[in-house]
Order: sequence, then structure tokens, then C-alpha cells
Amino acid sequence: MRRSVKKNEPYGGDSHTFAICAYQESPYLEECVRSLLSQTVKSHVCIATSTPNRYIMSIARKYGLCVHVNEEAEGIASDWNFACRCVGTPLVTLAHQDDIYCSRYTESVLEALNRCRHPLIAFTDYHELRDGKTVESSRLLLVKRLMLFPLKFRGFWGSRFVRRRILSFGSAICCPSVTMAMDNLCLPLFRNNMKSNLDWQAWEEISVKKGEFAYVSAPLMKHRIHEGSATSGLLRENARREEDLFMYRKFWPAWMAELLEKFYQSSERFNQKTDG
Repeated sequence: MRRSVKKNEPYGGDSHTFAICAYQESPYLEECVRSLLSQTVKSHVCIATSTPNRYIMSIARKYGLCVHVNEEAEGIASDWNFACRCVGTPLVTLAHQDDIYCSRYTESVLEALNRCRHPLIAFTDYHELRDGKTVESSRLLLVKRLMLFPLKFRGFWGSRFVRRRILSFGSAICCPSVTMAMDNLCLPLFRNNMKSNLDWQAWEEISVKKGEFAYVSAPLMKHRIHEGSATSGLLRENARREEDLFMYRKFWPAWMAELLEKFYQSSERFNQKTDG
């Protein structure tokens, strides 16, 4: 399904929705909600879940948020696509329940999108949260920032070549930092053939389209890394290898894909331990 409304005026707060993808009973959900309601530019906030429970409903009532329940409950891709369908605005950010958004996130992303002629996605840099502490720099973060460096230049936002070269070296775009211009995209955005790299796969498919990837190089969100996160679980199970190889083979011959996968996995292992 395609939503095709031509962008003919600047995006504002009413154009944007944070759809919080809530699952079970995250102790960080309320902190996430509060960060979204504290933005310098106010926009819409809702919750989408396939696991409705008293905890989620109580937080929704406390902050006056609408809850959309996905009855299909067929996995992460189903949940994310459902959240996109629930939103009636041209812009949507799939907020992850464990993460925190800096107060200028919405303001900065809207500014970037309004510099585009035909925006596809906009995304920001990010910090990590580990054991309640903000990690501003690590080997993995430095590698991702180096990969995204070309997109600091506005002239490269519309280049299919540049963004595909970036994606060919790994998943440098932090999924919860992404705002999608739904008017210029087709639903469903996410495929159910992966558990971990469904976002990387989505950006790869979007990267061939005409339009722009707007990048805000300021770190405007904090992505929480903890033992209960899906990413940590997948890394413990070594489930990322085949998915990473699948993605690298979209860009490279098999031997090069193997080399890149080994390098990327060595960087991702920081997800489980700090440099210290």
C-alpha cells in the first residue's frame, strides 16, 4: 500500500507521530514516554503493542495516550508495520520502549526534513545507555559515525550511490532514531524473514528509491543496551551471522561478505561488554 500525498508545505509538529512499540512490561517505558512528551516541538504520541497488559494501559492512562493493539502478534516486523499503519500523520518515528529521546529530537528532524525536496527517511546520531550511564563514544559508535560521515553534507542526501555504499558496510543507521516520510514510502516497510536486521533490510530497499536520506549528526537520542534487549539476546545466540551475511551479499561477492561480517561482528560484540 502506498500513501502518496505530495509535500507542498513545511512539516510541523502536527505532521509527526511517535509510535511507541511497547512489549510486555518494560521498566523503562515511562521514562521513554516522558522524553517524548518533553520535546521542544510537540507532536503526537501513541502506543502500539501486541502484548496489552495492565502495566502498559496504566501508563497510557496516566499520560493520556491512545493504545493500538496488534491482534496478529506475528513478530517484530508485524508489530512495526502495524505501528506504521496506526499513524495518521505523514511522519512517524517508531520509538523503542527502552530508549530516551533528547528534547530537540523532533525539532531537529523536522528542520532536516523541511530541507528535502522528496524525503524518504531522516535519522540522527545517538548515544548508548548502559547500566544507567550515557556512553558517548565506543568503537562501534565511532565506526558507525565514520560510515555516516558523507551524509553530514546536504549534497549527498539524495545520492543513491552514497547511501548504498554506506549500507554496504553495515547497519550504521540506528532504527529508533529514524523518522519515516510515509507519504513517499510503501507499506509494509518491514519483512518478517529476519529477527535482527529487518531495519537494515528496510533501509536497503528504501535506498534505491528517488529521494533523500536526511542525517542529523547531533546525538539526539539514547539507545539502551541491557541484558534483556532483543539485540543482546540475538548476539548471545549468535543469530546475527546468517542475517548479516544475507545483507552483505546484497552488495558484495561471497568472499567479501564473509570478511565484512567478521569485522562487523567484532564491533557488535561491544554490545555485550564495555572496552574496560
